[in-house]
Amino acid sequence: MVTFYQFVQPALRRLAGEKDCSPQRFKVTCLSRLKKRPGRTEFQRGMLSLSEDGQLEVRLTGKQGSGILSSMSAANCFIVLPPENSGIEPGNLVEVEPFAGLV
Repeated sequence: MVTFYQFVQPALRRLAGEKDCSPQRFKVTCLSRLKKRPGRTEFQRGMLSLSEDGQLEVRLTGKQGSGILSSMSAANCFIVLPPENSGIEPGNLVEVEPFAGLV
């Protein structure tokens, strides 16, 4: 599913005539502890929402294994962790890439 969102969907949009097909990304506060090994970019499934004070925040949707579809069906964004990152503590900023409508 990540491959579709990162490569196939932008290619289809480009073929359909869209000029800017790159996904929208921005930074928000993360409410979850995120684990990852350094060395590759990871796209973890998250739930983007508004806090009580109107700020965007994100949390994990659950276990992140590639065969766990329930975490993808509950997600509305990817939490993008760059290769040099080795994890995130709650309260840190992370980059998110929202999506909607396909899954």
